[in-house]
Amino acid sequence: MSKKTQIVFLPNEEICPEGKVVEVEPGSTTILDAALEHGIDIEHACEKSCACTTCHVIVREGFDSLEPSDELEDDLLDKAWGLEHESRLSCQAIVQEEDLVVEIPRYTINQVSERH
Repeated sequence: MSKKTQIVFLPNEEICPEGKVVEVEPGSTTILDAALEHGIDIEHACEKSCACTTCHVIVREGFDSLEPSDELEDDLLDKAWGLEHESRLSCQAIVQEEDLVVEIPRYTINQVSERH
């Protein structure tokens, strides 16, 4: 039996106030799909097609285990609210063997624009 990869989702006031720990098969799912499968409703306005930044997350631990982002993802991330070096679009980041700690930012571009 293969070892599952653990993803720790840090608490997010609106999406998962208590935080959550989930396990997934490495190499077969994205951070976004893992979240959605376990009831963490990360926004994904473009339906996972790498066309927006609403599923932006920050990978606090295990970032280097992910496949590098491509140019399209990098261009989109440049527009993400609260961009950090460990930022990824969760719809593009495929979970590998290394456990991850993921922070869901407090806001997305959509939420910021809706508040003004």
